[in-house]
Amino acid sequence: MARVKLTLPEKSIFQTEIEVRITDLNYGGHVGNDNILSLMHECRMRFLASLGYKSEIGLGENIGIIISDVIISYKSESFYGDHLTVNISVDDFNKYGFDMFYELINKKTGQQVAIGKTGIVCMNYEKRKVSTIPETFLQQLQK
Repeated sequence: MARVKLTLPEKSIFQTEIEVRITDLNYGGHVGNDNILSLMHECRMRFLASLGYKSEIGLGENIGIIISDVIISYKSESFYGDHLTVNISVDDFNKYGFDMFYELINKKTGQQVAIGKTGIVCMNYEKRKVSTIPETFLQQLQK
């Protein structure tokens, strides 16, 4: 069976820490696969907030982002109370979007818990159509 292969960019542009909540666990007692995506979403929101944005649909001129695809590679278990360091990087820019990468690392053990990528596409929510990346937002991402 072929496995998904994901290579992270060398440079991360944002780092945050997130604690695993009891609601992140599945019946196996570890973080559920679906909750890794939720943790990535929370960290993406923190990243956007660090740039001065209050939501994923508030990049200016009715422009926001949508997720076009997701890849997650699970590396190790994570449990209730674990503190995860999450590194975010961006790459593969085009006229309408880019890829955002996530590396989740157990702060105590240093072990990778998961790596992931979300394809980001800009959208004009008023027109309900794909839009070009707002220039100001693009400049913040490419610092």
